[in-house]
Amino acid sequence: MPKRLLHIALLCILSFTMLGAGSPSTRFDALGHMLVCQCGCGQILLECNHVGCPVSPVMIDELRAELTTGLPDSGVLNWFAVKYGPIVLAAPLRSGFGLVAWIVPFAVLLIGIGAVVFVLRLWRRRQIRAGLAAPSIPPQLTDPALRDRIRRETNYDSQ
Repeated sequence: MPKRLLHIALLCILSFTMLGAGSPSTRFDALGHMLVCQCGCGQILLECNHVGCPVSPVMIDELRAELTTGLPDSGVLNWFAVKYGPIVLAAPLRSGFGLVAWIVPFAVLLIGIGAVVFVLRLWRRRQIRAGLAAPSIPPQLTDPALRDRIRRETNYDSQ
C-alpha cells in the first residue's frame, strides 16, 4: 500500500512539474494575455503579430521587469493600468469600479428579460379582457360556396 501511495504522489508531482504550475513563465503568459498591446492593433500583448511593432517588445520587457519585483498579479496589472490607462487591460479588474463593468451587462440583460415578460403578460391580460383570446373564423369563410371558389381560383386541389 505505501508503495502505491508513493507512485501516486510521484505521478502528481511529475504532472504538476510538466504542466509548469507555479512557474514564472506560466505567470508571465497569464499576465501577458490579460494585457492589450498599445500600438493600436487591439490585440493581446503576447499575440501582437505586427512585424516590427515598436510597442509590444517594450511592454513585454516591462512585464518581465515587473514580475521580478515580486508584485502580485493585481499589482502588476495596476502598474500597467496606471502607466497606459485602463485600456491596457484586456478585461476590467474584478474590484472597485471595474466590478461595475462585470455586473452591469448581466443586470441590464435581466432587467430587459423582466421588461419583456411584463409587457407580454400585460398584452395577454388585455387580450383576455377584450375577448380576443380565442380567434374565431369569420362567418363568410364558413360558406361552402365561397370555399369552393377560393380553391378553384388558387388551384388548391391540383397539388
